[in-house]
Order: sequence, then structure tokens, then C-alpha cells
Amino acid sequence: MTLFEQQLWSTPLASGDAAGAGMNLDAVVKLAYLVAAVCFIFAFKLLAHPRTAVRGNLLGAMGMLLAIAVTLLDQHIVSFGWILVGIVIGAGVGAFFATTVKMTGMPQMVGLLNGFGGGASVLVAGASLVEAPTLSPEVLGPHGQFIIATAVSGLIGGVTFFGSLVAYFKLEEKLFGKKPIWFSNQQLLNAALMVAAVLLGYWLSAQPGATYVYWMLVVVASVLGVLLTIPIGGADMPVVICLLNSYSGLAAAATGFVLSNYMLIIAGSLVGASGIILCMIMCKAMNRSLANVIFARFGPSEGAASADSVYGGKVKSASAEEIAMLLDGVQRVVIVPGYGMAVSQAQHTVRDFANLLESRGATVEYAIHPVAGRMPGHMNVLLAEADVPYDKLKEMDEINPTLPTVDVAFVVGANDVVNPVARTDPNSPIAGMPIIDVDKCRTVVVVKRSLSPGFAGIPNPLFANENTLMFFNDGKKAFMELIAAVKEA
Repeated sequence: MTLFEQQLWSTPLASGDAAGAGMNLDAVVKLAYLVAAVCFIFAFKLLAHPRTAVRGNLLGAMGMLLAIAVTLLDQHIVSFGWILVGIVIGAGVGAFFATTVKMTGMPQMVGLLNGFGGGASVLVAGASLVEAPTLSPEVLGPHGQFIIATAVSGLIGGVTFFGSLVAYFKLEEKLFGKKPIWFSNQQLLNAALMVAAVLLGYWLSAQPGATYVYWMLVVVASVLGVLLTIPIGGADMPVVICLLNSYSGLAAAATGFVLSNYMLIIAGSLVGASGIILCMIMCKAMNRSLANVIFARFGPSEGAASADSVYGGKVKSASAEEIAMLLDGVQRVVIVPGYGMAVSQAQHTVRDFANLLESRGATVEYAIHPVAGRMPGHMNVLLAEADVPYDKLKEMDEINPTLPTVDVAFVVGANDVVNPVARTDPNSPIAGMPIIDVDKCRTVVVVKRSLSPGFAGIPNPLFANENTLMFFNDGKKAFMELIAAVKEA
């Protein structure tokens, strides 16, 4: 018996019996879970704004610490030696990644964390099944709750773990590449695997002691996770990261039913719901349905305009000195960050450039597209890291109506989110996607290494517009040169 339990059992009660002490312990555990749940809910609220995000993170961590501590103290059969070993190893690995992973690697890191959540659910549910070779009706519940929850946890957890690994490798462009991978009858195979998973779940409910059926279910779910993720291209990865995050929450909630742990059910439900809500927000920003992201191909369509026909003889290149002359006396400047800024780690240099322009009387704002980068809020995080004031970050819907009054717009490594084809070509893969209308600004300067396409794989007519200048350079180096040129001018 733990010290926590000893103190509770030794507390004088009106009834004076051990049953009352047991009820007292149960009440304290449930109260602690309620407090932890409230911490999670307020943490979500605080995380919605960059100025309060740090406090929200700390509050959520405190809630999780409380939930874990109470759970361990309540389960007196747990070996705390192994728990401490796990904490030390996990904390060491976490600290290593927290200090070494670059901001450009954060989407991959988030994908891995989603996968770990799904993998943990699979292992915990499987271990619970192994520990219960003979299941009584009380354990199974009135409708076989234990077995159903175990099967659901194995299915969703397996899909989440291996789907997240595929997402990680696609973002790293190491194993699968950023392009979609399709083969004939792929959707039919996915449907067959889903039917097989359901049948294995039914088999498990009929023979609860057959643990090998559970692991067969996990294998099928793992293959399904791979096949569901490989057809998704890099442009859709922000949505996929959100979806996998939702999956990991649902897997955790199902594991909560396996363990009859209220805290796990609450936390998993919060993560699952928030993930799917964010998915829908991202899909709306891309003018696509979630089903279209998961099941449709995203890439250049047949008959699409070639780069030669779009750019041939129309692209105008400029030097840092020429752009500095253009900036003389400007009143309003807008900067549109994209993944290229993240790759070059140019956010601090971009901030210094903006500060220089502001010192000369210009107003500088940042136009943020919801799906710029490789995960939701990627650009916001990068600019916050560079101490850019949050009130200078303008959402797409807010800044678009004012762009015709902008003197100069700088596009830093963005491509698809500023491509006017989304408005003009109904056959384009990005047709109807809301974009930042920088082509309506008086002058546009595109900072990019080359004319290579974005994740959609299509050329961008913006680069060939009459009011567009291309500054071919690495993002960080480009703005260092611009700063020097503006100072000299």
C-alpha cells in the first residue's frame, strides 16, 4: 500500500470503517482528475493566443503531472522503480530533441509525437488484454466494453503510429518523398483492410482470450496507416498532422475505456476533438473537404500550363541595390512568409529588415496564410521566436482587402499560397483555395532561390507579372543584403 493510501485509510471517518476509507480514496482520485481536466480545458483556451501560450503550456503540463501522480499513487501494484527508469529515459530523450530539433523540424517532431501517442495506446491496450486471460462479465461490461475498447484502441493506435511515421519521412523527404504515392486499386485495398480490421475486432469479441487476434488487428491497422498516408502530398501535410493528432487522442480515449480511467478518456476526447476542429479549419483555408484531402490526388492536372509558357521572357530579376532604391520613401510594406523562410532560418533577419524600414517611417505588417509552412501556425511560431509583435501578424481575411494600398509586398519563400491561378483557373489543383492577394499590391518582390514550383507542382504566374521583381537568393542571405543596401542608400 502506498503512503498516499495509508494516510487516507488512517483518516478518521464518521463511519469508522474501511469501506468508508476506500470511498474517500476514490473521491480524492476523482476530484484530482476533475482538477486536471479543468487545467486541460483552460490550457487549450490559453494556447489559442501567442501571448498566453506559454502559460497555457505550463498549465496543461501541471494538469498532466497531477493526473499521472494520482494515477500512480492510486495503483499500488505499480513498481515505482521501473516508472522512475521510464521517466528518466523519457525526460532525457525529450530534452535532447527539445534542444536540438530546429524550428524547420517541428512539423516532423509533432508527427512523431502523434505516433508515439498511438503506439502507447496500442501497447497499453494489448498489455491489459494479456493480463486478463479469463475475463469476468464485470470486466467485460454489459456489452463487452473492455473488448470493444481494446479493439478500437488497437485499430486507431496502429493507424496513428505508422501513419505518423510515414508523415515524418515524407516531411523529411527521406523515404517516401513529398509527392503522393499511388497505385492501381489502392482505395479498394484500403477498404478491404478496413473490413478485415472490423472482422478481427468481432473475432476478438467472440474469443476474448485469443490475444493473437488483437495483434493481427494491429498489423492490419499498421498497413492501413501506411497506405492511407503515402498518397497524401506535401501540400496537405498540415491537415494530415492535425488529423493524426486527432487520431492519437481518440486512441487514448479508447484506452481510457480499457483501463476505466476517466482522466485518459477526458484528455483523449479533448485532443481528438481539437484535432478534428483544426482539420476542418485548415480544410476551409484550402477550400477542400477532409475527404478530398485524404482520398483525392493533389498535383498538376493534365493539360496544365508549363513553366516555359508561364515564365518565358517575362520574369524580371532584381538586385538588392535596385530593391533598396524602390524602398525609398515607401509608406506601407507587407511581408508574406512561407516555408522557404523557415528552411533558411531567415525570421530574425526579416525582423531586422522590418525594424529598419520602420525606423525610416514605413509601416510593416506580416500577412499569414493558415496553411503556410508544414503545420498549423508554423509561420506564427517562427515569427514569435524572432520577437515579432503579435499585432503585426495579420490573418489573410483581415489583410486581403487592404493589399491594393500596399507599396511593396515581400514574398519570402511562399508559393502556392500566393498563386493567383487559384482565382483564375477552375481546373487547377488549387482552384478555389483562398490566397493572399499580393498580386494586387503596387509592387511585389519575391525572394526565392529559383522558379521551382511549390508543393502543388504548378507554375506561379505571379512571378511573371508586370509588377513583380524576382530576387533569386537564399532567404537569410537575401535580407542581409537588403539591409546593407538600404543602409547604404
